[in-house]
Amino acid sequence: MAGGAGSSLRARVLSGVAWKAVGQIFGQLFGTIVAIILARLLVPSDYGLAAMVVVFAAVVPVFADLALGAALVQRKELDEADRSTVFWTSLGVGALFTVLGVAASWPIAAFYGEPEVQPLFAALSLTFVVTALYSTQKALLTREMDFRRLELLLLAANVAAGVAGIALAAGGYGAWAIIGQQLVAAGASAGLLFLLSPWRPRLTFSVASLRGMAGFTANVFGTRLLFYVNRNADNLLIGKVLGPTALGGYALAYNLMLVPSSRLTWPITEVLFPAFSTIQDDAARVARAWFRVTRLIASITVPAMLGLIVVAPEFVAVVLGDRWLEAVPLIRLLAWVGLLQSLQGLNSSILQARDRTGTLLWYAVVVAVATVVSFVLGVHWGVVGVAVAYAVASTLVEPYYAWLTARVLDVSIRDLGAALSGVAQAAAAMTVVVLAARSLLIEQGVSDAARLGVLVLVGIAVYVPLCAWRAPEVLGELRALRRRGEPAPVVGPVAPEL
Repeated sequence: MAGGAGSSLRARVLSGVAWKAVGQIFGQLFGTIVAIILARLLVPSDYGLAAMVVVFAAVVPVFADLALGAALVQRKELDEADRSTVFWTSLGVGALFTVLGVAASWPIAAFYGEPEVQPLFAALSLTFVVTALYSTQKALLTREMDFRRLELLLLAANVAAGVAGIALAAGGYGAWAIIGQQLVAAGASAGLLFLLSPWRPRLTFSVASLRGMAGFTANVFGTRLLFYVNRNADNLLIGKVLGPTALGGYALAYNLMLVPSSRLTWPITEVLFPAFSTIQDDAARVARAWFRVTRLIASITVPAMLGLIVVAPEFVAVVLGDRWLEAVPLIRLLAWVGLLQSLQGLNSSILQARDRTGTLLWYAVVVAVATVVSFVLGVHWGVVGVAVAYAVASTLVEPYYAWLTARVLDVSIRDLGAALSGVAQAAAAMTVVVLAARSLLIEQGVSDAARLGVLVLVGIAVYVPLCAWRAPEVLGELRALRRRGEPAPVVGPVAPEL
């Protein structure tokens, strides 16, 4: 799609990526600071008690709109009946699951054997109906690629939530600090998006419109539900079998290793899903975008995660404190999982945009079975056993995800490997150098804090020039993003424009 339409789409994508980058840089820095402060203020048992409840928070987006928001983004044409039908359906479903969540709070507390879980879970259930209030507005802003408005609103909500969490933790409210943070984030997002979105629901409802979305949403809903099982069964098992203190260490490692990588890839995915939907019939163009964006993501996540694997002991001792030293092996194992998952961030958007939700659902079944079985086996060896099982299962199933996506786009998985090879070479060389430097610094008796600072600087000093040498395409893409409207230079076989 050359010419005006292609240039307009490219400009909207670049603008969306720019706003997402601003939002994520600030949001990630602020979120990391909040997480560290909470880790300092809360003891592992408080963190674990909250994690027993928050494990269910990830299911809120799954049930809040039954994947109808994704259907609004993917459909080629929308009318008012579609929009309002999705809003009222989402609101009804959200209210229903809030009531069911409150009713389930007592059995869930009994399941864990922790009475304190009951009021925490009942309170968190409010997020179902609150999230439903803004899910349609968020989907419509995403469809229009109005990421400036969307990012600013969500950023303000997350800042309010972080401040509330810190205030509750400092006030001695323990696990309520994390639950309160979730509630404030949902409430502030709902208020800001509903009030400042240009669209308002009308008193109309179309069964025909809902039926027309049913096939797409059923597959996406099933996929999201299975992904939820995949990403939360470990927390559920650890909380049930090993207790809140063990879960606290695991949850902290999980949040530090997997949440940041998902926060990097998910916003880019959110920008590109409507873009991919616009060009869904041009498989070659989607494939080129997949290679290029995945390489950009890899240029950040691969060296970051490999570096964290090396410096995990220093990172925990200096940043988190001695009470979390048992989390070091968990951080190392989950960093590998985060690395693998970051490279698959665009796959679901591509499969949805290409209307291959059946393929996506099949992968969700495979990954859910593989990870749940591995968790059940690994929990016999404690939290480290669960983390090892997660790393092994991810190493086996994530490449299969990439292969399914490549097949849908009529390209070879080797093409993706070729696009990532330069970044992988630079990151591997950096890891070897940082490992050697760490051993030398330990022999010299350098303190943890000084050693961490030196190793970070060494890693950056080694990786950046190596990446520029082995993966010059990355610099080309960054220059193109800076220019915002000019096409990226063609370097190698996978650099043509989006």
